[in-house]
Amino acid sequence: MKTPPYPHPLIAREGWPFLAGSVVLALVVTYFAGWAALPLWLLALFVLQFFRDPARPAPEGEADVLSPADGRIVAIEECADIYHEGRAALKISVFMNVFNVHSNRAPVDGEILSTAYFPGKFLNAAIDKASLENERNAIVLRTPRGHIVTAVQVAGLVARRILCYVKTNDTVYKGQRYGFIRFGSRVDVYLPPGSRPRVAIGDKVRATSTVLAELPHA
Repeated sequence: MKTPPYPHPLIAREGWPFLAGSVVLALVVTYFAGWAALPLWLLALFVLQFFRDPARPAPEGEADVLSPADGRIVAIEECADIYHEGRAALKISVFMNVFNVHSNRAPVDGEILSTAYFPGKFLNAAIDKASLENERNAIVLRTPRGHIVTAVQVAGLVARRILCYVKTNDTVYKGQRYGFIRFGSRVDVYLPPGSRPRVAIGDKVRATSTVLAELPHA
């Protein structure tokens, strides 16, 4: 296991304004109304846990595909990767609820071949059609061994903001933080045929720490 460079603090920078606002509001109400501010302190605590962004050690297996998000496996299926030439692919989907870490991490080492944003609906991200109908952002990566892996951030019923910080021609390492989704959502990973799943539907996974699948031998 190795812990890669991690340039972000324990609390995601995306959450600083929300956390500061909720704490200030709770302090003001506490000053004027005492215990009546308790619900606001609980809200601030929720905001704190939602925007936590811990560094995670990454397994070192060269063929390992790491989970890009915390959450639960809701789909493992063969399908077409519409984000890269309609190629045949194995799709593994991770659903994040509001209590999961929402920082998204690169599933493999590789070069970003393309990024694409798609406006859409805000259906419950746990259902299958959310993958193609909801607002989403896709990145297509090529690993050092030539495998193509696509990671798609998908907005959910509550999520209204997808953030992606990488662009075409960037190089990323496994476990690198590349984006964030506010609030409850999913990430779909499209893998080349012959990839072997290491998880099952219903499994709980952790970003970077959990191996989703193994890429086929070149």
